[in-house]
Amino acid sequence: MTVDYETLAKTIAALTEGETDQIALMATVACEVHHSDDRFDWTGFYRVTEPGLLKIGPYQGGHGCLVIPFERGVCGAAARTGEVQLVADVDAFPGHIACASSTRSELVLPVRNADGEVIAVFDIDSDQPDAFDENDAACLQHILAQVFAETAVH
Repeated sequence: MTVDYETLAKTIAALTEGETDQIALMATVACEVHHSDDRFDWTGFYRVTEPGLLKIGPYQGGHGCLVIPFERGVCGAAARTGEVQLVADVDAFPGHIACASSTRSELVLPVRNADGEVIAVFDIDSDQPDAFDENDAACLQHILAQVFAETAVH
């Protein structure tokens, strides 16, 4: 199954219209994205809770790591650099944190607020190797910008 990103974006926009609470938005996005494609084994957010530190946010799938420092793993790299991390083989990524042994590939996108600050990362794990491509990254970046660009810092 491949994602119909146009329909997914419209669905998420309709569900989140007028909502400003970041946790409510994250929960809705994680749920909708997770159930949109069989490649998505774990889908969720890690929130920036203090400088240099991510803590687990709303997610779908098995348990995740509770805390990730910016200097560790794929999520930390996305938060630290503010850049999308598209990892075809997690075992080849230096410092990868294995929250789930089944994870083979990963896509992590920085989430920015209205001020352009990274407030979280959106992490998608797959139990398939090389499961994600640039189209997935671009379409999901668009959805995240659509949902979170209006939210203010709390």
